[in-house]
Amino acid sequence: MSNFLLEIGTEELPADFARLAVSQLEQLVRNDLKDSRLNFADIFASSTPRRIFVIVNSLAESSDDFVEERKGPPALKAFENGNPTQAAKGFAKRYGLSLESLEIRNTSKGEFVFGSNFVKGESAKDLILALIPKWINSIQGRRFMRWGEGDLRFSRPVRWIIALLDDKDLNLELSQADPPIISSRFSRGHRLFRKEVPVHSPDSYVETMRNAGVIVNRHERLSLIKNLVSKASGKLNCKADLSNNLLNELTDLVESPTLLIGEFQKSFLDLPAEVLSTVMQVHQRYVPLFLDDASIDPLSLDANNILLPCFICISNGLSDANDLIREGNEKVLRARFSDAKFFINFDLAVKSSTRREKLSNVTFADGLGTLLERVFRIEWLAENFAEYLPVDSSEFDTQVLKKAAYFCKHDLVSQMVGEFPELQGIIGAKYLLAEGESREVSLAVLEQYLPCGHGGELPKSTAGAALALIDKLELLLSIFSKGERPSGSSDPYALRRAANGVLQIIWDQEWKVNLFGLFSVSVDHWTKSFDSLAINPELLLNDLMNFFHQRIITLLEEASYDIDIVQAVAGESISKNRLMSDPTDVLIRASLLAELRASNKLPAIHSVVNRASSLAEKNDLSPHILSALGVVDPGLFEKESEKGMLKVVNLLEPIAKSNSSDRYLKLVEGLVDGAEALSKFFDGDESVMVMTDNEMICKNRLNLLSVLTNQAKVIADFKFLVN
Repeated sequence: MSNFLLEIGTEELPADFARLAVSQLEQLVRNDLKDSRLNFADIFASSTPRRIFVIVNSLAESSDDFVEERKGPPALKAFENGNPTQAAKGFAKRYGLSLESLEIRNTSKGEFVFGSNFVKGESAKDLILALIPKWINSIQGRRFMRWGEGDLRFSRPVRWIIALLDDKDLNLELSQADPPIISSRFSRGHRLFRKEVPVHSPDSYVETMRNAGVIVNRHERLSLIKNLVSKASGKLNCKADLSNNLLNELTDLVESPTLLIGEFQKSFLDLPAEVLSTVMQVHQRYVPLFLDDASIDPLSLDANNILLPCFICISNGLSDANDLIREGNEKVLRARFSDAKFFINFDLAVKSSTRREKLSNVTFADGLGTLLERVFRIEWLAENFAEYLPVDSSEFDTQVLKKAAYFCKHDLVSQMVGEFPELQGIIGAKYLLAEGESREVSLAVLEQYLPCGHGGELPKSTAGAALALIDKLELLLSIFSKGERPSGSSDPYALRRAANGVLQIIWDQEWKVNLFGLFSVSVDHWTKSFDSLAINPELLLNDLMNFFHQRIITLLEEASYDIDIVQAVAGESISKNRLMSDPTDVLIRASLLAELRASNKLPAIHSVVNRASSLAEKNDLSPHILSALGVVDPGLFEKESEKGMLKVVNLLEPIAKSNSSDRYLKLVEGLVDGAEALSKFFDGDESVMVMTDNEMICKNRLNLLSVLTNQAKVIADFKFLVN
């Protein structure tokens, strides 16, 4: 057994690529070694900003021997009078088999000729030498490059290769690179050491690199950074705003993490906390420090009593250069904050209404006019939204929504958003409040972009939730009107995220929004507004309904509802009009079925309803009929069980037709209470033969079962449920 090390040394890699390439390399190595029948104990892969490496422990000296079996032509074609035909000879020649070794075997398709070859295993060295170039060429990423005159492509130029099998260099040559790279046992230590580092074996690699100032284990670097930040913030009695994204990025930017604490002038705390933290986190990769007891007002224009006038910097330098590095970072941050202060002062000198008019100079998207025209469409939706949202007027001020819609995009042409696009909506809301606009309007403008992603924060104010929903609906209507749809992984306008956001907001607010009605009138308005797009209104509405239908299914599955429950409440058998007329309804029904399953009450209901629906499929009664009156004749009953079934159906009828908030629970309770009566219809002395030869009686019984099935379908299509 041997240990193997491959290190791909490069120029500075992009942080996201360094992280993603590790899993790719590990999977490539694992799969190819298994396919080559080269046994090993385990694999460890990791990366630093200048290398990706993999270590394979307890690698076999050679691949396993095996017998390769080949299936040839049918026996009748391979032999004639016991002599091999040309077909048999060709088969034997193609696979290096002797004619004497061929044998005939019976198969499910008749007798065929078979032959076997003994294949001796290859040495690990030969196999790995052939695989390494393939591994390097198979790693995928964005914006790959070539360098020099070579054909090798990688995220950044490859400068060295280590390929060691125990203490032996494999002498690999990458001739595609320019200049060609020949493997050696020499790696590179920390940038500041400026020297090659001899690696004697895979076993000593990690410690050898540590002694050269490089922590090659990415997980170790991540934990170290996390602990350093935690200890530093604890000493300062503050909260470090270290997001997972920033933590991962810092991990992939440094090879030997060192924590520094820098300071900035207290006067910069007169800037909004979001501005300061955005500059620090997004633009400089620093960790902002918030006061432990800070009360953060999202509309505040300053960071006093919110942030400390200092920051954490994770450096890749050596300790004797800390002071110089700190001063350099403080100088850079001071310049960035000064720019931000200038932009805010410039913006505050311009009225938000003036900025709004300047939106007419910015194109939204090809064929969809300017940003100001987009605002007009958002205002139109805000004007019509309340009609499709049955919310008490005391909870929903339509004037606040209309005013927020009027100002919603004004900050897109501000100096601050031009420099810091991450602050769109946030900085606009602060400007509005500073101008004397109401807090409700300002907060709605701030919340319009929420949620920002999967699991993101949702709007808290009613007007903010409405504006966020309207903003996303406008985007979907406009881009769909252009004829563009998400396909595969391509979704340049983030339409899936927008539709998810619409549903998440509705579910969070527990609104009964008639999206179908709103989309119907909106499609008509969009069709009239965009003559040049030649919109087919029926096709547009249908595409939007199908798109939201799929989003409902996806969100329910992501919320961990069982797949059969999702199909029962939102599958193809459920009307899309119903789903979109009240998207909250589907969540209520899914939750109810999940609760019934958890309490073990679902099987009893499912058993009876499913038997009824299976027979009802043979009938042609309209799925909208929820009453037995006029379709079921008690005079045709022959058994008491039929009367019992009718009694249950009659009790369920007013519940199924009602719009009360608890109708689903009452419907379930009615089905549970009637389960015994329903079972007697199918089993026991009083059971009936539904498919009797008497056509009138058969039709009567089928109608009875169909009405029950229709009533149960008010909750779900039970045939999709699995016991």
